[in-house]
Amino acid sequence: MRTDPIKILMVDDENVILDVAEEYFQKKGYEVFTAGNGIEALDVLSREKIGCVFTDINMPVMDGLDLAEKIRMKDNTLPIVVMTGYPSLDNTIQTLKNGVIDYLITPVNLEQMELTLKRILRERELFVENLILKEEVERQERLKKLNNELLERVQEVNTLNRVMEDFSTTDSSYGIFNKVVDLGVEELKADKVFFHIYSDQDKSLSLVASSHCDIENEVVHSLFGKDISKAANKFIIDILKRDHNPCLISEAWKNKNLDDVVHSLMVVPVKIRDNIFGIASAFSFTKDKYFNEKDLYYMSFISRKASSAIENIALYENIYDNLFSTLYAFVTALEVRDLYTRKHSTRVAKYAHMIAEEMDCTDEELDIIRFAGSLHDIGKIGIRDDILLKPSRLSPEEYTKIKEHPVIGADIISKMGLWDREMVIIRHHHERFDGKGYPGGLKGDEIPKLSRILCVADSFDAIDSDRAYRKKMGKNEVFDIIKENSGTQFDPEVVKAFLKLADQDLLD
Repeated sequence: MRTDPIKILMVDDENVILDVAEEYFQKKGYEVFTAGNGIEALDVLSREKIGCVFTDINMPVMDGLDLAEKIRMKDNTLPIVVMTGYPSLDNTIQTLKNGVIDYLITPVNLEQMELTLKRILRERELFVENLILKEEVERQERLKKLNNELLERVQEVNTLNRVMEDFSTTDSSYGIFNKVVDLGVEELKADKVFFHIYSDQDKSLSLVASSHCDIENEVVHSLFGKDISKAANKFIIDILKRDHNPCLISEAWKNKNLDDVVHSLMVVPVKIRDNIFGIASAFSFTKDKYFNEKDLYYMSFISRKASSAIENIALYENIYDNLFSTLYAFVTALEVRDLYTRKHSTRVAKYAHMIAEEMDCTDEELDIIRFAGSLHDIGKIGIRDDILLKPSRLSPEEYTKIKEHPVIGADIISKMGLWDREMVIIRHHHERFDGKGYPGGLKGDEIPKLSRILCVADSFDAIDSDRAYRKKMGKNEVFDIIKENSGTQFDPEVVKAFLKLADQDLLD
C-alpha cells in the first residue's frame, strides 16, 4: 500500500462500472473518488487534489466532453482519459481538442486502465518538469512529437473505425472471411493473407479465403499460390498445439522450419466463446518488410471483429429460421383446417419463384418471393371458420370480411420487425392491375412487382385446385383464363412469363 496514495476520479453514469473500478483500484493502492456525471465530478475536483480523471462520454446533466473542457480551463496539466464505445474520427478530434490525454475503447479491461494510468502519470511528471525546466526549443520539439502522436492516433482510430464499419456491412460468413483477407492486405501491406477453418479434433486447416499475391517469384507462387505450403501449414499447427494466442515471427526467414521465401509471418486464432474455429495468417515475402507489434495488434483487432460478426450472423440466422418455422407452422395449421387448400401456400411459393426467375429477378427478390409466397395467406388465421370453411359461395358481407386477410397477414409479419419488404408483398397480393383489387386499390406499377407476380401464382393455383363448390378446371382452360385477364386483373409482363412456363409444361 502507498503511504501517499494517488487520487483518481472515475466518472460514469453506470454504478456497476464505478463499483467494479473503485474496488479494483483501491486494492491496487489508489484512493478512488466517483461521480455519476460532469457536475458531480467538478464538485469532487473542487475539494480534492486529483491525479487523473477517467470519464465516459455519454452522461446526463454534463457529458464527458464538456467536463474535459471545464477541467482544461482550470488545470491543463490534469490528465483525462475518455472511455467510449464509439471511436469515431469526430469524437477523437473533439476529445483531443478538449485537452484529453488518452482514450480507451469500451468494454475496457481494468488491467489496461491501470497500465494507461501508470503511463500517463509518468508522462504528466515529465510534462510538468518540462514546463518548468526546459527551454523554448525543447518545448517546441515536444509539441512536434505530440502532434505526430496525435496524427498517429487519428490514423489509428480511422483504421479501427473502418474495420468495424466493414464488418457491420457484411452479411455472410464467407463475406467475413474474405473481408479479413482484404483488410490484412490493405492495412498491414501483407503480400499474402489466408483464412482457414481450424479443426481441433484432427488438428487440420481448411482454406476458405485467400488474397491475390503480386510478388513476381515463381517459388512464392508454387508454394503459396492456392494455399499455404506444407511447411507453413505444419508450422502453424505446431504453434496452435503450444499456444492459442496471436503469434508474430518478425524474421521468419531465419527459422529452419519455414520456407526460405517467408520473411515475416503473423498467425492469429479467430475464436468464438474461447473456442478456435478459424486461423488468419499473413505473410511477407518482401526483403526488409517485417511485421511489427502494431501490425499484430491490427490483425488481432480484425480477427476479433470477424469472430463477433460471424457469431452475430449465426445468431440472426437462427432467430430468422426459428421465426420462419413458427410462422409456417401457423400456415400449415391453417391449411389443415381446410381440406381444399392444403399445400396451397407451398405451391404458390413454388409458382411465384418460377415466374420471378423467368422475369430475371435478383437473388434477393427470389428469396423475398419464396418467403412471401409461403406466408401470403397467414392472415386467414384472423378469419372466422364459418366464413373461411363455408362450403358454398360467400355472401357480399362474408367476402368483405375475407378481404381483410392480406392486411391481417401483413400486420402479423410487421410485428416480427425483420421482413418489411415481405410484409408489403403480402399486403398487396390481391391488388388488380386495373386498380379494382384490395386492400389499397393500387393500379399498374403502383403495385409492387413481386405482389403482381404473387397475384398470378395465387390465382393460378386457386383456379387449378378443387373447391367445395366446384371441381378444378383443366390446365388449358386455366391458362386461357389467366391470359384473358392480362391487363385487367394481371400484369401483362407477369402473364407473359407465366405463359412461357406453361408452354414448357413446367407448371405441374
